[in-house]
Amino acid sequence: MRRWLAVWSIAAILAAAAAAARAAEDPLKICLDEDRPPLSVHHKGKPGSGFDVLLAQAIADRLGRPLTIQWFESKLDEDSSPQLEANALLSDGRCSLVGGYALTTDSLVKPGMKTARLPDFAGATRDDRRRRVALGVLAPSQPYVYSPMTVVLGPKARGRNIGDIGDLAGLRLVIESGSLGDAILMTFDKGRLIDDITHLVPGRDDLLGALARGDYDATLIDLGRFDAHRAAHPDTAITASGYYYPIGANRGYVGLASDPALLDAVNKALTGLAAEGKIAEFGTQAGLSYLPPREPAILGDVWLKIIQR
Repeated sequence: MRRWLAVWSIAAILAAAAAAARAAEDPLKICLDEDRPPLSVHHKGKPGSGFDVLLAQAIADRLGRPLTIQWFESKLDEDSSPQLEANALLSDGRCSLVGGYALTTDSLVKPGMKTARLPDFAGATRDDRRRRVALGVLAPSQPYVYSPMTVVLGPKARGRNIGDIGDLAGLRLVIESGSLGDAILMTFDKGRLIDDITHLVPGRDDLLGALARGDYDATLIDLGRFDAHRAAHPDTAITASGYYYPIGANRGYVGLASDPALLDAVNKALTGLAAEGKIAEFGTQAGLSYLPPREPAILGDVWLKIIQR
């Protein structure tokens, strides 16, 4: 009996070691947007770069797994949905995590439809672009970066002290129609700024280019977008005001609720990296104005909060 138990114990240990080895060889697949600098950028024939690329590699290293990035392209149009795109990629097995995901209650609710189309992704075939994927339920990791809206100033308003949205009164404001910044500016103080606002068409007009030329004095955009513009145009005439709108969203990973063990492991890795200051270092390396996550971890109804203000 003792001999049998010894043999069984050795077999169990070997099986566990083999399973661990297989897990270590299994790549950690993370989906990243190919055109969201300074978070993630990928051009054909070149290695990926950006804050989320550095962080993804560090997470994979902590988990003892090789990293595979599945690049995808998110369309900026009224028919696109980041929530459905992420869900489709995960549910189709293209990746186990989607990085840089805005953590809001709206983005994490159970989808109202059973299937969705995949976004365009690296390696997609004609059939991939046509078919629909059965959707799962999303679950978030803990957040790793705070992504606020900020006021950016044109050359004629350089040095203007902005401590609140009301300080924009009298300036020539420019904003993209239908954006979050549009809702904030248009509804501020019962429409007090409406007469100062010019609307541009997203994807067609060059918002920051017009601001840099001096055509307008100020806009309200995501901080990461300003970072990307500054990196691409080091001599730009636009400047950061230093003001952050008080309602902003954290970003983190999102996976499927059916794989809680992975999210638990990722959370442990994120906690360790944050404690060591590594995540902030990755932000500096990528040219990101890094801000640590803020409470609430998951933002509630954004539009209601804006209207209430």
